[in-house]
Amino acid sequence: MRKVRNFITGLVISVMLILVSGCNIIGNKKSIDNEKLKVITTLFPQYDFVREVAKDRVDVSLLLPPGVESHAYEPTPQDMTNIKKADIFVYTGQYMEPWAEKIVEISKDGKLVIVDTSKGIELIDEEDHDHEEEHGHEEEHDHEHGGKDPHIWLDPVCAQKMVDNIVEGLIKVDKENEEFYKENGEEYKKKLQQLDEKFMETFRKTKYNKIMYGGHFAFGYFAKRYGLEHISPYNGFTPNAEPTPKRIAELIKNIESSGIKVIYYEELINPKVAKIISDQTGAEMLLLHGAHNLSKNELESGISYIEIMEQNLERLKQGLGYYE
Repeated sequence: MRKVRNFITGLVISVMLILVSGCNIIGNKKSIDNEKLKVITTLFPQYDFVREVAKDRVDVSLLLPPGVESHAYEPTPQDMTNIKKADIFVYTGQYMEPWAEKIVEISKDGKLVIVDTSKGIELIDEEDHDHEEEHGHEEEHDHEHGGKDPHIWLDPVCAQKMVDNIVEGLIKVDKENEEFYKENGEEYKKKLQQLDEKFMETFRKTKYNKIMYGGHFAFGYFAKRYGLEHISPYNGFTPNAEPTPKRIAELIKNIESSGIKVIYYEELINPKVAKIISDQTGAEMLLLHGAHNLSKNELESGISYIEIMEQNLERLKQGLGYYE
């Protein structure tokens, strides 16, 4: 009888040991599974879109340091190392970050999943923008972006396609959470659609349809979406080239003849051009945020892409003469 009891006791202990061992194995596996995906994004909109879609399932970081103007940015060797170590790299496309093409090339056979958020979006040619026809300019344009406008995120409809591309990239790496990413993506796209509808409704009730912009030509997709004119003294899409006195004078004349009382300036750049125009015309200077990147204070505040665009909406109401 004692032998039987000892056998049973030994058997129970053995089973318990197996269960404990099994729990440890499961626990270790779970800890590995719970290690967050590393996602690196180039610009703030992609960073925010990933946050909305993946929530706390990923560790997402913004490549641009706070306060750095995006067009002047070049990745450091440490940045490149961090990208190679990541699971997913999210960028706008070859016309916004031409340096990223090197990463695409060297990562073809590696584990890094690369998400080009411009995939499936028809890019606007520089020559297609209305500002050239409006002013009859024939100067040579700045082709830093290859003659294509990369500022797709400022159109909330294009932003929805960018979200689709991000969802697709996340699923490639983390198939187990496919439904989670899809559901969050669809919920966020609804918010972007609501944002689009707010802009549509607003611009049906504005006195003016011209955005007088003292910054570089970033709002082309936005203006095209909502039937607006977007007038800037800069050639092309980057602030690197100085606008000519002729173009500044034309913008001043446009403000004076139109009756518009606001000149917009862009984020993270000295608004000296807008200041000149404001001094000459008495027009109020207002920020129209292109959302490329954020200041340190903005980033720490946790502001979102949609909040930035809603702030732009309120300032556009002021500048374009919104009426109820």
